[in-house]
Amino acid sequence: MQSWALVTGATVGIGESFTRLLAHNGYNIVLVARDLPRLQERAKSLESTFGIVTTVIQADLATDAGCKSIEDFIANNRIDVLINNAGFGINKAFTMSQLDIEQQMLDVLVRTPMRLMHIALPGMKERNKGVIINVSSVAGWIAGGTYSASKSYLTVLSESLHTELSSTNVKVSALCPGFTRTEFHQRGRMSMKALPAFMWLNSDKLVATAWKDALAGKAVSVPGWQYQLLTFVMRNAPRPLVRKIGMNVRIKQRKK
Repeated sequence: MQSWALVTGATVGIGESFTRLLAHNGYNIVLVARDLPRLQERAKSLESTFGIVTTVIQADLATDAGCKSIEDFIANNRIDVLINNAGFGINKAFTMSQLDIEQQMLDVLVRTPMRLMHIALPGMKERNKGVIINVSSVAGWIAGGTYSASKSYLTVLSESLHTELSSTNVKVSALCPGFTRTEFHQRGRMSMKALPAFMWLNSDKLVATAWKDALAGKAVSVPGWQYQLLTFVMRNAPRPLVRKIGMNVRIKQRKK
């Protein structure tokens, strides 16, 4: 029986890198995103390059209907690998942003991965095999609005499930990347001009690290020496300092 992997946010950036890595490893791929033409283009490329089978699902995971469509698919199909990658950011302070956008962010970053895991895990446990990687962020250790709070939730839930499933062959891991060269910041209209070049990560390399760490049974993967160092500081520094750093980062991102 061929193995299947489902990737949300599969058309660009980290999600797109995951689709190629998994296809290279022989997995058939379920690609989930909002942009149907891009989904179809990516699916065709994966099939021709790696000789695998793909399924395309167009879904807006900020909506109840979009999330439910993926839940239903997982419930009715064997999924061996789940990559919860879909996400977005905004460049406005919480008190200046639109409430519906904040809610959409919470739905995409928290509601959807929680629900997809809850549907996928019983089957994985029954088969005693499976991998879930939740794409979180080093931002989960700072104080940066709903985005940081959502990523903190995803990291902690991943750690909890990692512990809960430690006696099984089901792997759950949180990938916590730093700044990565994708379309994420452009879509969120964030200014990244002040970020030094050495702080940028390559999505293919960090995805390879995340996959290796997940298979090795690591609860949290932080690719890149620079972010391993930064994470150590953020997790051990006084919280008032961490809050100040987080706020300064967010302010710089909002400046166009």
